[in-house]
Amino acid sequence: MTVSNAVDQFTMLTGDRSKIKDLLCSRLTECGWRDEVRLLCRTILMEKGSNNSFTVEQLVSEVTPKARTLVPDAVKKELLMKIRTILTENENEDDDDEVEEPEDEP
Repeated sequence: MTVSNAVDQFTMLTGDRSKIKDLLCSRLTECGWRDEVRLLCRTILMEKGSNNSFTVEQLVSEVTPKARTLVPDAVKKELLMKIRTILTENENEDDDDEVEEPEDEP
């Protein structure tokens, strides 16, 4: 399992994945990324979709690499920091659980 898959699985189990996804969506909207991608889709459809033979899958495969490069570095860094914080908090909780010693019975 890759680190990316492990983080993804962990965030799903803890319920943090939806928080990260919501943060990403709001940041992409705030910075205008969604509008840029929408415009990119329209441009591609105007260029290649004039004969209605251009499929959604073809559009997605063409737009995805370009859209990824349009994500601002600040958004990427913020998300990475959020994920690190979540993982660190979990690690600290695990350490606290291990430190607790059972009480001695009288």
